[in-house]
Amino acid sequence: MSIDFSCQPATAIESILNGSPYQGYSYSYPHKSAYRQFNEPVSLQNLWAPETTDSLFLYLHIPFCEYRCGFCNLFTQANPEDGLTRRYLHQIQAEAQQVTDALGEFRFARLAIGGGTPTFLTVDELTSLFELVTGSLGFDLHSDAGTLVPASVEVSPPTIDRDKLALLAGHNIERISIGVQSFAEDEVHQLGRPQKRDEAHAALSLIREFDFPRLNVDLIYGGEGQSVETFLDSIDQALVHRPEELYLYPLYVRPLTGLGRLDRDWDDQRLAMYREARQKLLGSGYRQNSMRMFEREDLLESCGPAYCCQTDGMIGLGVGARSYTTEVHYSTEYAVGRTGVKSIIADYLSRKANEFAAAQYGDRLSIDDQRRRFALQSLLQTDGLELAAYESRFGTSVFEHLPQLGELIDTGLACHDEQTLALTSAGLERSDAVGPWLYSPRVCDLMSEFELQ
Repeated sequence: MSIDFSCQPATAIESILNGSPYQGYSYSYPHKSAYRQFNEPVSLQNLWAPETTDSLFLYLHIPFCEYRCGFCNLFTQANPEDGLTRRYLHQIQAEAQQVTDALGEFRFARLAIGGGTPTFLTVDELTSLFELVTGSLGFDLHSDAGTLVPASVEVSPPTIDRDKLALLAGHNIERISIGVQSFAEDEVHQLGRPQKRDEAHAALSLIREFDFPRLNVDLIYGGEGQSVETFLDSIDQALVHRPEELYLYPLYVRPLTGLGRLDRDWDDQRLAMYREARQKLLGSGYRQNSMRMFEREDLLESCGPAYCCQTDGMIGLGVGARSYTTEVHYSTEYAVGRTGVKSIIADYLSRKANEFAAAQYGDRLSIDDQRRRFALQSLLQTDGLELAAYESRFGTSVFEHLPQLGELIDTGLACHDEQTLALTSAGLERSDAVGPWLYSPRVCDLMSEFELQ
């Protein structure tokens, strides 16, 4: 089916001021729906040869969960058949060997293991995965100074136990991110997950026993039957455990997801929840880093090798994982529906090892889209865009490349001085409209033509 991803290139600021604040989450640019099959496979060795590879982000994708939540549009398969996870781990090892051969000299500065739910794997399977990370991939989970390198693993309440957490702690994982979504049982049931409040609290208490430096709790707002009061109660429940981070996600419904067939307008509800939650967290010792992310004010910055998401590369391993060079983003194909996801996983498992030596699916970023990506990834953070950094990288002012940014300033959605362009609180709460508003016409056309499976 063809899908409208609510991509609106900059035409008039009214699309932000008067339209829905919830157009699309710009966590990466371009969106995967802009990716296409390359005319010819592109050698990874050729792709990475001109790149600086001494400060890379390593991402491993585990596309399996115990169940598929109704709102989920992540690349994941629920309850895979026996033996599939083992076959998958074997294949990711084959992919890793081809990638490291292509990179030559390299160093990883960050690690994230996501999904899906990585802790869906057994202890033995997780052990095998970390043998890959620290062995073939040469990832050192300590920095030169002996401090922990930023490394994150996603978990869920029903998939963790003491043995799995001990394994993660033994590998010096710095950050555990747990998807609770809500502490109200009727709300999580509406979202399609059979989770009990006591189960969520027990999981959080168990994580805290292991002294991971960072605990992140994901909560979601805008669900059926949820109110401002019940959402604030979920935040209060999370704060009992004093997480170092909270991510607050507005509910999106997507085609081919369990909730994607709802047809209702709940912008005002989500906006009210966001505003009240933001006020509560700012008054509870947290600072805001983006529309979604809140971080405890007493939290020290992560140590480890320097990494800049706007300029440094990323290696993604596993089906659905993305890799980024300066000019080319690539991955396996993209799907949301169960049939499409299972088909792509089957294709990944059937590949011969040498097929992983080339990129087959992705996007070649024009210089225009490279500029937009740099601006977007900075502007949607509370620190904003460093004007000198942009000019140093691209040779001229961001306002010459993207003059429409002046409209954000004129309407009070952004402010600037000689050093920085940053969203105001009014602009920040409309981040999911500002992002798509700045997408290029080329990317918008590709997204709108995408056939979702």
